[in-house]
Amino acid sequence: MEQRTTKEEYVIVLDFLPNGYPFSSRAGQISMPIVQAVGKEHFILLELVPKKEAKIQPNEEVYIGEGKRDKIHHINGKLQPDKLTPTARAELEFVIAETVKKNEKKFIEFFNKAQPLSTRMHSIELIPGMGKKRMWEILEERKVKPFEN
Repeated sequence: MEQRTTKEEYVIVLDFLPNGYPFSSRAGQISMPIVQAVGKEHFILLELVPKKEAKIQPNEEVYIGEGKRDKIHHINGKLQPDKLTPTARAELEFVIAETVKKNEKKFIEFFNKAQPLSTRMHSIELIPGMGKKRMWEILEERKVKPFEN
């Protein structure tokens, strides 16, 4: 079975740490600048290493795809939510809300067309914090009339 990897082309910067993590456990090593960001398409949290002279600001859109990158040297990997800095955590909710607003039609379409994954689980349940009760409310409401906004 072929495994597909989801990749982001663009990210939104949540936090830029020019001197690396302040409480890094890598004693004796030179701290490396770090960018914490969230993907625009799949909302993947990523840890990035910027190029030496790159000027990066929170809420900035940055290219991280396969082509030539202007500001990012390389991608360290996925970032666990508990590893986000307080600044990144505060910025995340705002960034996601803005992204959803800009692409509202895409997200409304998901709620209007989402299907069951199995006899016991619906794709709407994959949304963090979404329980069965709320899922059933959404399904019943969309029978009455598809969501418009």
